[in-house]
Amino acid sequence: MSVSLQKGQKVSLTKGNPGLKKVVVGLGWDVNQFDTGGDFDLDAAAFLLADSGKVSKQEDFVFFGNLEHPSGSVKHLGDNLTGAGEGDDEQIKIDLSMVPANITKIAFIVTIYDADTRRQNFGQVNNAFIRIYNEDNGEELLRYDLGEDFSIETAAVFGELYKNGDEWKFNAIGSGYQGGLAALCANFGVEVDG
Repeated sequence: MSVSLQKGQKVSLTKGNPGLKKVVVGLGWDVNQFDTGGDFDLDAAAFLLADSGKVSKQEDFVFFGNLEHPSGSVKHLGDNLTGAGEGDDEQIKIDLSMVPANITKIAFIVTIYDADTRRQNFGQVNNAFIRIYNEDNGEELLRYDLGEDFSIETAAVFGELYKNGDEWKFNAIGSGYQGGLAALCANFGVEVDG
């Protein structure tokens, strides 16, 4: 049975699901009917973080330009340019058994591509959510619907998976950032060109 989370709530993924190894993180959104002169291209990404809260190498950032972590533990299933349609707009697969030992947290973020040029922000996005399901049987384990808390932000941290002893837990974060992807990369220690 899926657990519906509130902002700031934490839940164990593996405690009630012994043997859980492969999960899929689905991220979805709808766009308000504002005419901003272009499609909304929201991009999901994952930062694999060490105890420091930063990446230990640039490849620890998995996104549309780096679809698979070198360890094979995290795979991005590709870019959705419009957010059209029902269900997940982008998906990231995680093999919990393959996550490198130095990685203690995986943060899931969504940014608006070219937001400043297109004059777009998360205040124009509706029904944003993150959900995690068991890849083996398709069972949804948890879902976190982001509230309408955003206005001028162009990036958001939806949530994070983190290790707690031998358990994997999920934390529903729902924090918005201004400055788009570059701001989040700086926050998590990824160098960006330009």
